[in-house]
Amino acid sequence: MNELSSAHELNRRAFLKGGSVATLMTLMGGVELIAQTADPAPAEPGNKVRVAVIGCGAWGRELVKVLSRIEQAEMAALCDTYPAALRRCAADAPGARQVARAEDVLADPDIHAVFIATPTHQHRELVEAALKAGKHVYCEAPLAHTIEEARAIALAAQAAPRQVFQSGLQMRSDKQRIWLLPFIRAGNLGTFVKARAQWNRKTSWRTPAPNPDREKALNWRLERATSPGLLGEIGIHQLDQVAWFLNGRPRAVTGFSSLVQWRDDDRDVPDTVQAVLEFPKGVHLTCDLTLGNSFDADYEVLHGTYAAVMMRENRAWMFKEADSPLFGWEVYARKETFHNETGIILMAGSSKQETWTQQLDAEGKLRASPLYAALENFLYNVGEQRAAIQDFIEAYGEDTAALTEHLKTEVEPKRKPGATALEGFQATVTALKANEAALAKKRIELAAEWYQLA
Repeated sequence: MNELSSAHELNRRAFLKGGSVATLMTLMGGVELIAQTADPAPAEPGNKVRVAVIGCGAWGRELVKVLSRIEQAEMAALCDTYPAALRRCAADAPGARQVARAEDVLADPDIHAVFIATPTHQHRELVEAALKAGKHVYCEAPLAHTIEEARAIALAAQAAPRQVFQSGLQMRSDKQRIWLLPFIRAGNLGTFVKARAQWNRKTSWRTPAPNPDREKALNWRLERATSPGLLGEIGIHQLDQVAWFLNGRPRAVTGFSSLVQWRDDDRDVPDTVQAVLEFPKGVHLTCDLTLGNSFDADYEVLHGTYAAVMMRENRAWMFKEADSPLFGWEVYARKETFHNETGIILMAGSSKQETWTQQLDAEGKLRASPLYAALENFLYNVGEQRAAIQDFIEAYGEDTAALTEHLKTEVEPKRKPGATALEGFQATVTALKANEAALAKKRIELAAEWYQLA
């Protein structure tokens, strides 16, 4: 990542002049920022992609649920070593073949792409095997439970230029946040002061099982030997988002942890953690996660000298300071109440941008989710990659070097947004080191070389 900066090639005046201002929802203390391109309608499908999901636990089932609604995806196979997990997953993919061995999935030449949703410590072997078999790979975040294995995954992805690799940092594919990124980097919040993030749930993180062996396999997140903890499994998304918006890499992290709510069930992974990450120019990010209380759920907040922005999933609000410069559009905005305050809302001449997120049913909300966008973008990129390779070979033959250059210069720049192998690796490094700091209750300086692949 680049150095922390509140400036961007897109200055504030150019950004507002471009018309995006018409999509700002303004509230007193809360200006809801809504992307002009935000639309729950499905995108035009590209080339069909035959896919398999490896790992049919709770998150694997969520992937299958979303994939089954994306027209470009053709569910070819579900893979898990546990028959009951396969049966549950098959409800959303009745036509998919149920497979117990990942090797059989990877050996199938009709499967184009695989989604790795197994426990984190099992990612490396599966990703490397999938890439070697010529499959496109979507690997959940974090990439691995150690920096060494995460680096090996990223290097394997870089060594396979014919395949699309995407890390499961789904917020990087969200239309709202992609739109918000230049708005924030343009300096509209003023000088960055601090950032904070939280994730609160009242849940044990434990999955019930019919026998001790299965219980151990299902609850790998509760043992330090296999789990990157709350900061690695959950906090990685928030740590990555803040670093992305700040356009910087943290230089150090101090952590704290405790086992408070679930101390009597034999786990050794803390249920409550805090991490303070030090960014350049004196900006600190405070990140809190707990399994002991659900109040106020999860969000990230960026504080600047002009304004603060709160982000919750794919929505965002801006809270302006009294002395912040006027953007120029405030005088045209409608007034609306927000809690006990009176605010203003700005619309593009209709209520569509204001209300579409509130009016969506469950299906519409799924299609508008960051996860849907991430999976849809991955499938689109896979389809375009496969078509580009076929067209190139038909025109020029099997010239590996020329094809690699063609993909790098002509195809990759046109891909839809998705976290790359390098971005996934760097986010994993930060999250794993934050977890290490929390477990040891100490400060760790984050060496620049840890973030490099070579």
